[in-house]
Amino acid sequence: MTSNVGSLTANRREQMFPHLETYEIERVRRFGDIKSFGAGDALAQVGKVGAGVIIVLSGSVDVTQRDMKGRDTPIVTHGPGSFMGELAQLSGRPSLVDAVATTTVEALVIAPSKLRALLIAEAELGERIMRALILRRVGLLETGAGPVIVGRAGNSDVIRLQNFLSRNGHPHVDLDPENDPEARCLIERFHVDPSSLPIVLCPSGDLLQNPTELKLARCLGLVGPLDENRLYDVTIVGAGPAGMAAAVYAASEGLSVLILDCRSFGGQAGASSRIENYLGFPTGITGMALMARAFNQAQKFGAEFAIPSEVVGLETHGSDSTTSFTLRLADGQYVRTRTVVVATGVRYRRLGVENLHDFEGSSVHYWASPIEGKLCSQQEVVLVGAGNSAGQAIVYLAGRAKKVWLLARGGDISLSMSQYLVDRIKGLPNVDILTNSEITRLEGNDGILETIAWRSPSGDEVCRSVRHLFLFIGADPETGWLAETGVKLDPKGFVLTGIGAGEDCASLETSIPGIFAIGDVRAGSIKRVAAGVGEGAQVVAALHTYLSSATAPLQAAATV
Repeated sequence: MTSNVGSLTANRREQMFPHLETYEIERVRRFGDIKSFGAGDALAQVGKVGAGVIIVLSGSVDVTQRDMKGRDTPIVTHGPGSFMGELAQLSGRPSLVDAVATTTVEALVIAPSKLRALLIAEAELGERIMRALILRRVGLLETGAGPVIVGRAGNSDVIRLQNFLSRNGHPHVDLDPENDPEARCLIERFHVDPSSLPIVLCPSGDLLQNPTELKLARCLGLVGPLDENRLYDVTIVGAGPAGMAAAVYAASEGLSVLILDCRSFGGQAGASSRIENYLGFPTGITGMALMARAFNQAQKFGAEFAIPSEVVGLETHGSDSTTSFTLRLADGQYVRTRTVVVATGVRYRRLGVENLHDFEGSSVHYWASPIEGKLCSQQEVVLVGAGNSAGQAIVYLAGRAKKVWLLARGGDISLSMSQYLVDRIKGLPNVDILTNSEITRLEGNDGILETIAWRSPSGDEVCRSVRHLFLFIGADPETGWLAETGVKLDPKGFVLTGIGAGEDCASLETSIPGIFAIGDVRAGSIKRVAAGVGEGAQVVAALHTYLSSATAPLQAAATV
């Protein structure tokens, strides 16, 4: 077996491409089917859903990665005892690589559903396989597989598409026509008017002009038609820490689980540059890394994801003993489910400045990821906020920006921010903390900020030449879709649960039996990642209690 992988993963080649011994292959034979392939046959094709993980029993297979000109770059040659696949095979999504038999090949093909069973039943071997699948995805992220985004760096739509793919852990390539000849060649080849940029070239060969996230996801095979006749045990709306935890625990206990989110998995936590106070990670972990692990874990146990899918309505059907719910999606599809877990979290609060919208996406940002960090490298930036999310962003940006101006409306950031962050920020030489200050004006052209003005404690207005503004000024609950459902909300729009929703309501249950709420969207919740994860685990017990009581009358009737 030979391989050609990226620099970050080259030193983990043996973990990326492990060799299975004969006795290990025998242990997993029951999960797959033996198939034969002739020399030249394709075992996997970019853009097409693969058969699953394929263990080579005899012969050899070349795995290659295709660039935007259609050229093949070798990744690895698999021989007897090695296996093909990466994370796409865990969820039955289209392949990101090509694989062609170079000789006659006999292989054990393990379909995605059987692969998940293997990972659980054969824990030790399953761990090795899972680690390899994850590392191979990391390698593809590093070397740039998947769709090609062509557009000017800093363009709001380019940033939007980059964020969507990055936060969903999907490899992609970015090309700027202003300095990349490959980008200009693509524009000429497809006769694209520069005013129509950005474009996205999908692995399938389809060309999309400034697509929505949903249209791009469909082109990449990230989402497909939902089975409207299927009845799930639980549908979780929102894939932040709370929703992801509920998915992992519910799926691991045998419930059929569907997770919906309008943007990406991870929620606000997924955009956090570093979480340092989460149990078990003394050196900290990025929000994206933490949530990606949860995403893979949920898939391992059989949870299904439909992202992006926006829920716009909810209907209740049946009597108390046979209640079910229908979730209506923005694209016209429906989901049927026995229970609903509301984990939609909150939406970022916007600054009350008249022309803010003109600069959102290109110069005004609501999170600080590597994409934004690269945009503001060695520049001055302004950040407004004084909570933990703001503190984490300040620490991250201070390592990339020339200067960070922290504006806080209050007088002491330690009243709303963890002390470890306060101490670190005060020790950063390129961060100035301005309390009792607020933004007064934004000026710029063509969506690009040029000047930010703010009022100082003395009442004077200060103007700075700044192109990037980061806003972390709190958030409002994402509960608009619940407006006509009868679910009780508090005066601020957060979902009431337990005794607050009604005398007979169980813990985390809303005013409607069978509908539960967890995480930041729930009234009275502690707005921390760990608290959300705890509620996600806790709600599964409530789900079991509700589902068992709902089916009891049916079981009793069947015995009469």
